[in-house]
Amino acid sequence: MRYDHISQLLRDKRLGRSIFHILSRDELGFPPADPRLTAFDAFQEHHILDMEGRGHTRIRGLVQKAFTPSRVENLRLRIRDLVRESLENLPTTFDAVKHFAEPLPVTVIAELLGVPKADRHLLRPWSAAIVKLYELGYSDEIATAGNTAVLEFSQYIQDLAGQRRLEPQDDLITALVQVEEAGEKLSSAELVANCILFLNAGHEATVNGLSSALLALHHHPAAKAELVAATARADTDSLWQSAVDELLRFDTPLPMFERWVLEDMDFAGVELKQGMELALMYASGNRDPNRFAAPNQINFSRENNQHLTFGLGTHYCIGAPLARLEMGVALRAFLEKFPNYQLPEQPLEYTGFVIRGLKQLLVQTSS
Repeated sequence: MRYDHISQLLRDKRLGRSIFHILSRDELGFPPADPRLTAFDAFQEHHILDMEGRGHTRIRGLVQKAFTPSRVENLRLRIRDLVRESLENLPTTFDAVKHFAEPLPVTVIAELLGVPKADRHLLRPWSAAIVKLYELGYSDEIATAGNTAVLEFSQYIQDLAGQRRLEPQDDLITALVQVEEAGEKLSSAELVANCILFLNAGHEATVNGLSSALLALHHHPAAKAELVAATARADTDSLWQSAVDELLRFDTPLPMFERWVLEDMDFAGVELKQGMELALMYASGNRDPNRFAAPNQINFSRENNQHLTFGLGTHYCIGAPLARLEMGVALRAFLEKFPNYQLPEQPLEYTGFVIRGLKQLLVQTSS
């Protein structure tokens, strides 16, 4: 799928992340809502990822007032310390997914939201159960587990938000509880749903992006050597920013996003009817040779590297600055600690297709 086609479709207001604000399930000829997913469906109705129109604009505006660039940037030193702590006392062979990529973003999102340390072990299992419902097919067991995770996570956020209303703290949940613009505030359901979204979307891309980056650098030693050399220099912030974007382009952690056709339209000679659902292949667009020269090579000097990994248009990922910050700091710390890391021969298994990440990545180090 061509980059230009995806870019145009993502910006076209005749497409949307949801269609149920225009047509009912009956009008679309859909079966009744899945009774196994009552809580999950309610969650989907209240977060910004699957909203359109005024509802999306209103909630995104409120969330952005709380989730500010300065709040993200203030996490830089904490992220660096967390990464360095995670890299201490590792054996010479370890799973980079479990021991490096996973702990960091979950901890960062937990601290950002204000989740107490004693409760953070709950977050990753909840998120892992929920995101499985975004894949193309799932069993009764997966449906039940995901719906239960939404219920439990929702109740937890409601309780925590209630505490913050009584005793405000310097965290994102307090900011979301207090945020107001032109008399508008987040409802309880909206606050809960978007906090859950922050965890799910806020760590899956980083977990998968970090582990995939280590794999890509292993197979591209010149690119790896360039970054290893950069760890010894202080004036390389722009290089690390470019490196993160190039690695996210090269191996897309969220390869496909869907859009609904909201009204009949013709696109590039293809007739699209209202109610159709399109699969936009971000991974294909990110390797389009008409947009990226030598797309199968890693090039940290690539100019105008506006990849599709965080989307485009009104649904551009609100957490992109945090994901970029986490990946840049984490990769730099990892390569400082383990400049000569190697990957032993191993089978590579991935978690899914819509949200694609390595289940395990064994790394060998000489230190």
